[in-house]
Amino acid sequence: MTQTKPKNSIAWFEIPVTDLEKAKKFYGNVLQIGFQDMTEGPNPIAIFDVADMESTPAGHLYNGKPATDGTGPTVHLGVRDGLENGLARIKNEGGKVLSPAIEVPAGRFAYCLDPDGNSIAVFG
Repeated sequence: MTQTKPKNSIAWFEIPVTDLEKAKKFYGNVLQIGFQDMTEGPNPIAIFDVADMESTPAGHLYNGKPATDGTGPTVHLGVRDGLENGLARIKNEGGKVLSPAIEVPAGRFAYCLDPDGNSIAVFG
């Protein structure tokens, strides 16, 4: 049997938040994106709006119990207008910047916490 490499190792992500509307405001302002609200499942969720949901990995916010500050997995999220602008919005929207910019071959990112303590990184 021949195995092929997947197009992407991420299929979907979920970020638990204590207040869905506040989280949508935080992530929407930081990332400068919108959300698709879904109420068809067992719980309301807010899906990160992406151009092509069929072929682009995405994720959603949901009312849940976040891990203790910085102890959960880290989700790296892209900002469209540069890392420094994204980091400024993190601070302005009530999040915390935890690291300076880190350079890797694919670009630059910094570790942060959202207002619920979820470990995130902004990449830009």
